[in-house]
Amino acid sequence: MDATLSDPLVGRSLEGRYAIEAFIAHGGMASVYVATDTRLERRVAVKVMHAHLSDDQETVARFEREARSAARLSHPDVVAVYDQGVDHGRPFLVMEFVPGANLRHIIRDRGRLTAAEAVAVMDHVLAALAAAHAAGLVHRDVKPENVLVTTDGRVKVADFGLARAVAGSTVTTTGSVLMGTAAYLAPEQFEHGTADERSDVYSAGVLFFELLTGSTPYTADSAYALLSRHASEDIPSPSTRASGIAPQIDALVTWAASRDPQERPEDAGEFHAELIDVRNRLNLHGSVPTPPIELTTRVPTADRTAVIGAQPVDEVTRAVGGVVPPPPTGPVSRVQPDAPRPPVHRRIGVIVAVAVLIVVIVAAVLGWWLAAGRYTNAPKVLGFTKAQAIAKLHGDGYHVRFGAPVYSTAYKTGLVAAESGASHVKHGATITLQLSQGGRPHQLSDYQGYSVDDVTADLAALNIDVGKVKNVYSDVKKGLVVATVPGAGQTVREGSKVTLEVSRGQQHVRVPDVTGKTQDEATQILSDKGFTVTPVQHYSSSVDSGNVIRTRPGAGHKPVKGTTITLIVSQGPRLYDVPDVTGEDITQAVKDIRNAGFNPNPVQTLPGGPGQVLQESPTGQQPHGTTIELDYF
Repeated sequence: MDATLSDPLVGRSLEGRYAIEAFIAHGGMASVYVATDTRLERRVAVKVMHAHLSDDQETVARFEREARSAARLSHPDVVAVYDQGVDHGRPFLVMEFVPGANLRHIIRDRGRLTAAEAVAVMDHVLAALAAAHAAGLVHRDVKPENVLVTTDGRVKVADFGLARAVAGSTVTTTGSVLMGTAAYLAPEQFEHGTADERSDVYSAGVLFFELLTGSTPYTADSAYALLSRHASEDIPSPSTRASGIAPQIDALVTWAASRDPQERPEDAGEFHAELIDVRNRLNLHGSVPTPPIELTTRVPTADRTAVIGAQPVDEVTRAVGGVVPPPPTGPVSRVQPDAPRPPVHRRIGVIVAVAVLIVVIVAAVLGWWLAAGRYTNAPKVLGFTKAQAIAKLHGDGYHVRFGAPVYSTAYKTGLVAAESGASHVKHGATITLQLSQGGRPHQLSDYQGYSVDDVTADLAALNIDVGKVKNVYSDVKKGLVVATVPGAGQTVREGSKVTLEVSRGQQHVRVPDVTGKTQDEATQILSDKGFTVTPVQHYSSSVDSGNVIRTRPGAGHKPVKGTTITLIVSQGPRLYDVPDVTGEDITQAVKDIRNAGFNPNPVQTLPGGPGQVLQESPTGQQPHGTTIELDYF
């Protein structure tokens, strides 16, 4: 059966505002429809969460929080998020209506792009991601399906932050969806469940590879095997798969898709700046390929009159948002210019029918007035200051009373956060307002040693979001949380963001070579590297006293930062007593000096004497091997 005819949402109005006109596409998380915002009279795309996901309260809560975060992001290369709500228990998201197709369809249609075309696409993708990263928002699911290309060559990145809502769901993801995401997933997302700006950079690097070569870097029979290849293999250079790719482009891709996050660009902004530099140096000024007409599909037209004010919808693309012709702006003639005039008796019948219709309409209008027409809706003043709300409602003839303040993450302290008695009321009624006192305060626990997922879930239960995830060196086991910022014991309000510091494991530092340096110089160098230094004195005949002989561990070793390094410092050569041989026979004196470890040098000063030693030099303590001069006569 036709999807539009069988879909129960087609023809309905969500929250009395978004008139669903036609089904566009079905994804792993939601179905997408084209709709009309009847309040602002504009065409929008509405993404409605699948029923089996909407039963998971944790997924719904994350969906709503991430939607609010995405709505704060305003950039020409990002699909704008206008609104979010819940209709009959199913959350939905209202987005900018984008004419075009997603990048997956273009890759399938075109195969590999030229280097200039790929750079042109990535220019927009990275600009969008850079804007998100600057705002503290991580996409988490960069892939061709989430990149839209309009019919006039514009690029729009969609679904910012929504991947996190699905990732946290307890509902099993279908194999095809998992495989589609796994092809672009950064190793740390698979191994530790963490994602930050560098994770988006990795996925963008894989996307760049696919645009240049027509395929992703790895293939595998299962999602797990595919993820394992990302974690264990370095991404190949695109030039090994396709010809005509410059070394500078190869370097960009492999840099962005490094397995170690620390070896990638810091964020999409740094990646984007380098891309533009390479583009200008290589003169790769191309244009974005536009989707061909074959990528559009016809939407069924039945039952369109069920949507009040809806115009016929003939075509939409398979992309989120799709292409839909704008509704007619002028009157549409229903009678052909040369149509024959009806006979007189038929005209009389028409007049009678019109008269009867007028009577029916008058009766209907009178009944409506008595039943509902006397009632109206008071102005919405949510988000107004107290003074603004009073002025607005009083100006429209309503009375105002204020109830107790309420906690609110949607409105700042002091603004109107709740309005009751404003719907279906008589003119002059009393409207009750409640002011926001900000989000409910919570004291942060000590999360050291907990997994990122556990901490994220615990904070989500408090309606506190995780902002950035920073990888830091720590004695805490790799992949576990070291601390939060603000720290344990600090008070944080609902709706706020905290930063998670996640352990990279202990930091290993190479021991520098300080041989021959003075003790003070060596101690300063080692301390600057983060080591603790303990000096030990050793005799040395080759190193001057006070200078370093060696270290333990030796130069070049890479112990953990903070390790104690033993600094072996020379105290000069060891000294020994020179025997006193004055008055001894020269022959015996030579033996005694040599046996003591010195070199005797006999010098006869007076010939013909008895052969006795008159004096020796030097005396006292000397290093072994010192020459001792013996004067005898």
